[in-house]
Parts: sequence; structure tokens; C-alpha cells
Amino acid sequence: MKEVTFIRCNIEKWKETEKMVEQATSLSPDAVADVYTDLTADLAFAQTHFPASRITIYLNNLASALHNKIYRNKREKWTRVITFWTREIPQTMYEARRELRTSFLVFVISVVIGVISTVGDSDFVRLILGDYYVDMTLDNISKGTPMAVYDSSSELPMFLGITLNNVMVSFRCFAMGILTSFGTGYMLFSNGIMLGSFQTFFFQHGLLWESMLAIWLHGTLEIWAIIVAGAAGLALGNGWLFPGTYSRKEAFRRGARRGVKIVAGTVPVFIMAGFIEGFITRHTELPDALRLGVILISLAFILFYYIYLPNKRKDGNRKN
Repeated sequence: MKEVTFIRCNIEKWKETEKMVEQATSLSPDAVADVYTDLTADLAFAQTHFPASRITIYLNNLASALHNKIYRNKREKWTRVITFWTREIPQTMYEARRELRTSFLVFVISVVIGVISTVGDSDFVRLILGDYYVDMTLDNISKGTPMAVYDSSSELPMFLGITLNNVMVSFRCFAMGILTSFGTGYMLFSNGIMLGSFQTFFFQHGLLWESMLAIWLHGTLEIWAIIVAGAAGLALGNGWLFPGTYSRKEAFRRGARRGVKIVAGTVPVFIMAGFIEGFITRHTELPDALRLGVILISLAFILFYYIYLPNKRKDGNRKN
């Protein structure tokens, strides 16, 4: 069956299903179950014959909405805590893979712009980081302790302050999606330029390797979590800009729900990044191999949890 024929034969039924989603609590459980069974059959057919089509995405979202209505009042088991992190977050990240790629691309481009701008104008770093921070860092470099900023306060207050600040940055990055995707794009752009300028500043003073070991010790998780939060903001903003087959209000609501789940998933990552920055980054005397090992372990976690696991979960769902 051709896709256009498949849609023409079922579109009215799907429109009725949309209405049932809003009225599910007042309908017979048997009637809702029958509709859900029929809908999942259509979804399976679409996934098999039109896997990359927008109609498949539409049916998947519709099935998810109806599923949530059916099980909304079902008592959750304690294992929900485990499945939230092992299934729901990876599944959501797979659904937001386009937003994640876009967020990553915007951030990388902004980092490159920060590097080029700092190389071309020696005062650019002061514009981005501020005179106080630059002068303080230059003073630390002259004293032979370029990373002393990470030892400026005791461990616990630094850990709590950094973690709270990073979580707030991620939520702002997400919330800026209310201003459409451009709001989130601005947040990613400004943070990327800051990182590029910051890293180039140390390169110009012959401290690239030392700065990378210190910055990326915690920054691998921290920067990635900001990029993921950017994906959440783009999911929210795209609801306004690209509603697709849904009303703009419904598309925004779905984007917001997906975005909140994505941002919630970054909180433990920020906590771990804050712990590393507060308790470990300050110890620049640690062996380079040990610090590099922490960076590589963080990178391996990112690749596994945010890239490999979402694709594995999706492939597993298709087989079921």
C-alpha cells in the first residue's frame, strides 16, 4: 500500500482518536483499549513501510499520548525510578536527536567563532570574560598557578555553588525556547563563544595542555549537559515554529513535555560535573594520566548514554 493511500484510508479514524485522547477518562476502558490496539497496529505498519515518514512520527506521538492517558492513574512501581533513567530518557533523547544535532552544531560553530575572534583581536577575551577575570588569570599565570581560580574557595561551597549555577543555566537555556528556537540558540551561541575565547586565551600563553586537562576534567560533562539542555530548548521552540500536523498549542505542549524530561535528565550530570570541579579540578598536581582518564571516562559515558543507548532502545522497540 502506498503511503498516500494509507493516510487517505485512515485519516478520519486518526482524527477521531485525537478526540478520544482528550476524552479518554470519560470513555469506556474497553473502547479506549480497542482504539489503542488499532492505533498501534497502524503505527507498526507505518514503521515497517514508511520508517522515515512524518506520518510515522505523528502516529507514534498519538499512540504515546493515548498510552499516557490509559496509564495515567495506574499506580507506579518503585522500578519507575530505574526505568525513567534506563528507558524513558534514552527514548526521549532518540526522539530529540535532530534537536541534539542542531544544538551541538550551533555550539561548535560558536566555539570556532570565539577562537577566531580572540586570535584576531587581543581585547576580545576581555569583552567576553571581563577585565577582572582576565587580570586575575594573568596574575595567576605570572605566579605559576594558572588554574588557581579553581582553588579560590573551599570544596563544598564551591561544589554547591557551581552545581546550582549550572542547573540554572540549563533551565534558562531550555526556558529561552519560549522565545522560539532563536532564544535557545542565543544561549548556546554565547556559551560557545565564551568557551572558545577562554580556551584560546590559555593557548596564547602557552598553557593549552594544562588548561585543557583542568577545564575538560569537569567541562566534558558540563558542556555536554548544556548542549543537551539546548536540545530541550529547541524542542520547546520548534513546537511554536513547526507544529506539523498538530495545532500550535498542542505541538508546543508536546515540545514542553519532552523538553522538561530532557532537562531533568541533565541534573545528575551537572551534579557530577560540579563535584569534579569542586573537589578534583583544583588538584592540578594530580598526574596527567589520571586527569586524562577522568576526561575519557566522562566522554565514554556521554557516548554510551546519549548516543548508543537511545539508538539501542529504539532498535529494540522496533523488534518488539
